[in-house]
Order: sequence, then structure tokens, then C-alpha cells
Amino acid sequence: MTAGGPAVRAFVALELAQGFRERVMGVQARLASTVKGVRWVKEQGLHVTLRFLGPSSAAQLVALKEALAAAARACPATRARVVGVGMFPERGTPRVLWLGFQVDPVVLNLQAACEGAAVRSGFDPEPRGFVPHLTLGRWRERSPRPALPDIDLGEVLLDTLTLFRSELGREGAVYTPLDSYSLARADA
Repeated sequence: MTAGGPAVRAFVALELAQGFRERVMGVQARLASTVKGVRWVKEQGLHVTLRFLGPSSAAQLVALKEALAAAARACPATRARVVGVGMFPERGTPRVLWLGFQVDPVVLNLQAACEGAAVRSGFDPEPRGFVPHLTLGRWRERSPRPALPDIDLGEVLLDTLTLFRSELGREGAVYTPLDSYSLARADA
């Protein structure tokens, strides 16, 4: 518990359009035949995380919302190329299977703005560098590193920044938008 009520588990992410998420689900189905032992992310959980916050107080989230709105207004909507599939960590037993995102520098600037906003709102700095990716699934147990196919899904529009609440459950996490911010129109 924190002052002002219980802490909520939260993160900041770029949302993906429904049609693109359906294409990703097709990739997961294709990979499931050869990549074993993975707990696949459900369609509603497909997003590009810019900053995981963890336990968050109401005061932290209120402070963060204004800064996220300003960051979104300063970032033009853009496209990212979705190419490549990989694993974290890079060596040893894999834990996370992901799709790679080749992003425009404006997305890196947006991520840095989200990181700065989080720190100013009372969150500890993120010690790991940002790697743009979309988590496809997580291994449940230790597993050998599988051979992975080449994957190229083309481009996807990135135009919405969202602050999510994450509630862990038996069937996986449930994500609820707390606030969403449209990125600036490129022609504005």
C-alpha cells in the first residue's frame, strides 16, 4: 500500500492497430509449431513497451500523465519496420521471444521523454538500455535456443501512447488503459 491507495502495476507503451495485432497472432501460430515451451502473449497484450514502471502510487501516476501528454504532443506519428525475431537474453537459456522494430529516431526521443517523465515522477531510473521490440511470448521453463525463421511484417503505424495498468492472473496479465495520448499529426 502507498499513500492515496494501493499501488498499481503500470507501464507506458505504444499501441498497435487491431489488423497488425492479428498479423502478429499469425506469426505466433507459425512459430508455435517449431518453438516449444513458450507461453504466448494474447492479442490484447501486444504492444511496444517504452517504460515499465512496476508498482505505482496514485500520486506518481497523476504526475506522470501530464508529462506523457506533453511527450506525445511533441512526437509525430511515425511508422516502424517490423523485421526479425530474436530472444532475450542474447546468449544462454532464452526467456523472451520477440519481434524486432526498426524505429525512426522520433520513437527513441519519445522513449527518452517517457524515461525522464518516469524519473521526475519518482520512479527509479531504468538501468537497461531501450531495445524496440514486441514480446511474442515467454518460456515457461529452461529450454534450448531454437532456430528462428526470417520474419518481415513490413511497416506499422505508431500513433498512440498509452499508460496501462497490468494485473497479473492465472491466465496471464490483463492490461487496462489508464490514459491514452495521440501522437502529433505529421502534417500539423
